[in-house]
Amino acid sequence: MTVTVKVLVPAKTVENTQTTQYTASGVTTIIDKFTATNYSASAATISVNLVTSSFSAGNNNLITKTKTLQPAEVYTFPELVGQVLGAGDFISTIAGTASAINMRVSGREVT
Repeated sequence: MTVTVKVLVPAKTVENTQTTQYTASGVTTIIDKFTATNYSASAATISVNLVTSSFSAGNNNLITKTKTLQPAEVYTFPELVGQVLGAGDFISTIAGTASAINMRVSGREVT
């Protein structure tokens, strides 16, 4: 077994359409840190799905629903830390507003 610590999703702006951010391709992945920051002047929301391989993002795999971040607020998603993605599973997000929230995710890939 090999464990590789890595950035799963480099810092980026969260899209306001449902978007796959990371897929556990041929590995098992453990999420260690998931951070979002609202850099806009208004409150903004983000939702996060952890989706099983061959399924699509929906209410059945929604982990965080419309989490509101106030201007300049940072949130570290304790509900996502320690979650495990099997091979083919993926992280999908959607922001309520375009160009408002940045995210970054790091973790471990196990082969």
